[in-house]
Amino acid sequence: MLKSNGIYSLVRINMFVQPLNPTGNVFLTILASLTPIIVLLILLAGLRLSAWLASLIGSIITIIVAITIWRAPPVPVIKAWLIGALVGTWAISWIVFWGLTIYNTLVLTGKFDAFKDWVIRNATNDARIQAVLLAWSFGALLEGLVGFGYPWAFISPLLIALGYEDLKALQVSALANNAPVSYGALGTPIVILSAVTGLPLLFVSSSVAKIVAVLALLPPWILLFLVDRWRGIKDAWPLAIVASLAYILGQFPIASYVGPYLPDISGSLVSFIILLLFLRVWRPKRILVLRQLDGGGSEKKYTTKDVVMAWMAFIILIIVVTLWTGPWSPLTKVSVASLVQPAYSSLLHKKVAVSFDFNPFVAGTSIMVSWIIISIVLGASPKMMGEAIKRSFKQYWGGILTGVFVVGLAYVFNFSGMAYSLAWKASDLEAAFIIVSPLFGWIGCALSGSNTSSNALFGVFQLTTAKLAGLPIGLTPALNSVGAELAKPVAPQTASAGVSTTKYVRKEGVVIRANLPWAIGILIYLILIGVIYAFLAPSLFMP
Repeated sequence: MLKSNGIYSLVRINMFVQPLNPTGNVFLTILASLTPIIVLLILLAGLRLSAWLASLIGSIITIIVAITIWRAPPVPVIKAWLIGALVGTWAISWIVFWGLTIYNTLVLTGKFDAFKDWVIRNATNDARIQAVLLAWSFGALLEGLVGFGYPWAFISPLLIALGYEDLKALQVSALANNAPVSYGALGTPIVILSAVTGLPLLFVSSSVAKIVAVLALLPPWILLFLVDRWRGIKDAWPLAIVASLAYILGQFPIASYVGPYLPDISGSLVSFIILLLFLRVWRPKRILVLRQLDGGGSEKKYTTKDVVMAWMAFIILIIVVTLWTGPWSPLTKVSVASLVQPAYSSLLHKKVAVSFDFNPFVAGTSIMVSWIIISIVLGASPKMMGEAIKRSFKQYWGGILTGVFVVGLAYVFNFSGMAYSLAWKASDLEAAFIIVSPLFGWIGCALSGSNTSSNALFGVFQLTTAKLAGLPIGLTPALNSVGAELAKPVAPQTASAGVSTTKYVRKEGVVIRANLPWAIGILIYLILIGVIYAFLAPSLFMP
């Protein structure tokens, strides 16, 4: 209900008013609100369609539901979808494409193999150590810089080259990539969550850090189990303990006392270094070798210069992206043009909007510039650079289409009011809302493939519900962000990027189906973390 007939009339004339209960039945409205996520899961995990095709069908169905059930005007609905498509292309696919191009350039110049050889020589050819060192520690660095599925795309072929089966490599890369996501792309999800809720940036960052610190205790154990079942845990449990604690040591203080921009980078580097030092004094008694390599390395011997040049690519990427996209850079504040589609929220009693701001200097452009510099430093010829671009497009055209369709779908979901209808009765749960709070973040990221989008979609709702239900105001927004992390293994857009360098290109449904039980299991673990904090330490999430 709107506050007065005068307000209702004014809003009604100027913009679409989102109905809370368009079906007249609470259960049917909630079920209809879940239509996009149900359709995507059936098409991807059930029928195993390619992500771009599933998200295209999902987009069409979501648009029909928005127009027929939520009675949203067709033209604004299409405009909202177009805005989402532009966001999916420019804010997501543009990033991943150039990240893939860096990967392909490393492959073409031989530096990828040099890096692989260095890893084997320093971490042995034990598959469990490789999983933790690469997917967990090094993957967090790639998430902190690029995000959006790029850690899968880079780490998976590295693991495959070390003897992993493709699906197992993708699972390991995906499930290792949970904890770092909230601070991915230099903390963008946290920055957006602070902006939409109005909560202080450092408070939001520290709130998320408290949850991630507990969550981060789990993934290394999952990796050991994925690679070698219970024998892996029995043989290599010290590795899991060191890996998780080292990552927390590097991430938690930065996230809590400095800000959200560098925790993934610090957590990754501290974890990587400590693990390498630990492996000098400890090795599992039984070595699990998936592919025997002569002399502990590849057949070709790489020089120190080759290894240094391989690492130089990552150093260049860190420097350029950090300087370009950090809060100190004016480039991130440029806006050449914008599109906005407003609506009036009957839940929040205020105007809400989906929007797209065209900034030619977004993070993807910084990665493109990084690639150019890396290519020059590595001595890649113009022909080789062209071949890298060609390979990236061949690998990722399905992912580009997925970004268009699935983020367009998510923006229609938001504009039409489906998101707010889903949240409508949540505050009635009072303290029990803490159980369902992470689900909203999970759903938002599963639809859009973006933690940032999920925080933008549900951040205000999470804060408002916390106030109404008497919960700590920092806890539910933080659970939204971390819940979004856990949907990454089943998000179509992320999976499209992740599979692009494996034989599962455009077979994302198979990967999503394999990841789904794990994603749900870790979500239950997160809910337990939230409940414990809410009842035992609520003061930690108050300003």
